[in-house]
Amino acid sequence: MGEVADEKKGMATTPTVSMKLLVDTQAKRVLFAEAGKDCIDFLFQILSLPVATVIGLLRDESMAGSWPNLYKSLMDLSDGYIQPNQSKDAFLKPVAPVSSSSMPLLALNDAQIQKKFYDCEKCNGYFTDDPRAVCPACNELMTSDLEYVAPPAVPVAAESGGLVKGVITYMVMDDLEVKPMSTISSIALLNKFNVKDVGALEEKVVTLGMTEALMLLKYSHQSKNVLTHVFC
Repeated sequence: MGEVADEKKGMATTPTVSMKLLVDTQAKRVLFAEAGKDCIDFLFQILSLPVATVIGLLRDESMAGSWPNLYKSLMDLSDGYIQPNQSKDAFLKPVAPVSSSSMPLLALNDAQIQKKFYDCEKCNGYFTDDPRAVCPACNELMTSDLEYVAPPAVPVAAESGGLVKGVITYMVMDDLEVKPMSTISSIALLNKFNVKDVGALEEKVVTLGMTEALMLLKYSHQSKNVLTHVFC
């Protein structure tokens, strides 16, 4: 029982966002979705992900193209070929320019790169990021580990964080086009999609967790019907 409770507790703390889909059950497609600020912030944050981050996330999802080969080449390259002041992780796991602290869903695989520094046990007056460096004072190797302490995260209010303003409801199209929602625009879209039987339309609330986030990322590189692929 204790293990089940711990598992449920872990699931409860997993970051998620949600959106409401309008699905044409006859055509089996998503016409559009209603979404709030948190969901739109997540979708727009995809644009800020470095190429290497996207490749790293989707390598296990059979990502098409040649980018995975370039990624794997660097990952498999022996450290002996890397400059002493460089790290492969800086290229394979770059930190996204947009902080994930206010949009935790796209923390996905976004662990901070582990920083390692060394100093001289005798002098303690210098430090380096390469254990092969020689202390300029005593000419000894600088191999004593120093522990890097990251600055504390600055808490951001849910409403003031992210990119877009809250309160407003946004419309997300099947191809991920995003715009503010209005009654007129909704009616216009039903006409555009030539919906004859309103009774065939169904509202469906979906939650975007880790799995859905990866699927959205995958299909956004392969299709113009992203929401339909992921949720239908």
